[in-house]
Amino acid sequence: MDLKERAAQLVRDRRPFVHATVVRAQPPTSSHTGDEAILLQDGTIEGFVGGQCAQNSVRTAALGVLERNESVLLRVLPDGAVQFPETPGASVVVNPCLSGGAMEIFLEPQVPPPLVRICGTTPIAQCLAGIAELLGFTVEHDDAGQFSGTTAVVLAGHGGPEAEVIRAALDAGVGYVGLVASRTRGGAILDMLGLTESERARVHTPVGLDIGARTSAEIAVSIAAELVQQLRRAGLRAPEDGSASRAAVAEAVDPVCGMRIVVGPDTVHLRRDGHDFWFCGPGCRASFAQETGAV
Repeated sequence: MDLKERAAQLVRDRRPFVHATVVRAQPPTSSHTGDEAILLQDGTIEGFVGGQCAQNSVRTAALGVLERNESVLLRVLPDGAVQFPETPGASVVVNPCLSGGAMEIFLEPQVPPPLVRICGTTPIAQCLAGIAELLGFTVEHDDAGQFSGTTAVVLAGHGGPEAEVIRAALDAGVGYVGLVASRTRGGAILDMLGLTESERARVHTPVGLDIGARTSAEIAVSIAAELVQQLRRAGLRAPEDGSASRAAVAEAVDPVCGMRIVVGPDTVHLRRDGHDFWFCGPGCRASFAQETGAV
């Protein structure tokens, strides 16, 4: 599977990743303009954008790109003077282990769009689906309570097992649950559920911003506006898969060169007197082993 096919697979699976492309390389470097790689949330690199030392710099920067969901032009420079044209706006990292070359790598996050599950087939549900798709959201119609990877759930069926769906969505970690109902009916359903204060804060009923909406289309607009508000201002996200969450990624500092590195399955490692040490590359590991007598 080539990188293009791999990227398409990750998009289908709704797995976040960063696409890295070398846009400029100055010898001596092992990478060349046009080299590409995919970096996953756990720090795994698929492809090639340089040797181990350069990869560590790219890996660390890529995790920040995913966190902020913003593209970055990364300049990886060696320690000391180097003749490499300036690029305004680029993020610069000095890598003391580089052999003297320099490179620029464009890091582009590929984060799945918000997934909105709409329960019900009412005119409000239909209008909301159209508006959500126009906003670039992924829309799924689901009355079966399947909420894996879901950013928001909107119940617009005017009845049915609403309490059960709300409970299942909250248990799945969904951050926004909207219920189309009057204030009285919505309040009664929530009272019956006996929600905690934090759970109640995630349920919106009456759903949508108060814009005086009356028609189905207007109500759908108000719901979509509230979703955008939650995404942009409140940091609404889909619950993370624990196996690939950002929190699971460990970082360490190379004791020789001082570089901050992401600890992954292929990170150079040495254990001494019961303590683990991690290195940007085999050169620093060899220097540390020689100085400390470690093996």
